[in-house]
Amino acid sequence: QLQASGGGLVLPGGSLRLSCVASGRPYSSHVMGWFRQAPGKERQFVSAIRWGVGNTYYADSVKGRFTISRVNAERTTYLQMENLKPEDTARYYCALAYRGLSTIENDYAVWGQGTQVTVSS
Repeated sequence: QLQASGGGLVLPGGSLRLSCVASGRPYSSHVMGWFRQAPGKERQFVSAIRWGVGNTYYADSVKGRFTISRVNAERTTYLQMENLKPEDTARYYCALAYRGLSTIENDYAVWGQGTQVTVSS
């Protein structure tokens, strides 16, 4: 089970940090990912991190602005979002894949409930 939090309303150019807590400790081969879905649009990949070695991957649209990380002792994955833009407005979901640093939604087996991020002036 995954629990996401940290969303909110922020001005363009602002920052937010999303958190995703896993009920159990992920294995080193697991991958934690963040996806987002804006109203009327398909869910899209944002970022992912392999739990063990910590290698990461980002969508081009967030590269250089978002940073994914994890803290093993806290069973928590973070998504630090900087220089937010109105087009970042979406519901953000964390998800767990059992293997493979994937950008594909169907590769993720466990999903959190999502947290809303709204970027607006």
